[in-house]
Amino acid sequence: MSLGTGEFRVGRGRLVVAVALLDGERRVLASRRTSPPAYAGMWEFPGGKVEPGEDELAALARECREELDVQIEVGPRLGQVELASPGWRLRVWIGRIRSGMPRAVEGGELRWLSAAELDDVSWLPADRPLVDDLRRRLLDPEPFAFPAP
Repeated sequence: MSLGTGEFRVGRGRLVVAVALLDGERRVLASRRTSPPAYAGMWEFPGGKVEPGEDELAALARECREELDVQIEVGPRLGQVELASPGWRLRVWIGRIRSGMPRAVEGGELRWLSAAELDDVSWLPADRPLVDDLRRRLLDPEPFAFPAP
């Protein structure tokens, strides 16, 4: 259940957070999984699990530091998906890199994808429902709203 402060109480399920990181050319960073075997080779938005008592946006920043070695800025939420495991859900935001050059710290591969290239990779089932909405947003000429620095 959401506590209103961005914190998610861990009960029967878990909250997973991810970010569609955009560059100046309106491309999104995708990360290729190396494990578990059922998902190895599939692509996802970078992120990970929110730890008990951790704020979801703090978890997202932590995951990007750990997985990509970057500091991020979070913008609007892209969406939320219920996952296959009961009570598990995925929340994804649109973001951009504030500092650092992304690198695949845990192995795997990174790739910048334009709106036209989003279907060139095999997305994780959890991320796939958000790809069409992301494509529409990437093609929209309006700038993305990010908080003032």
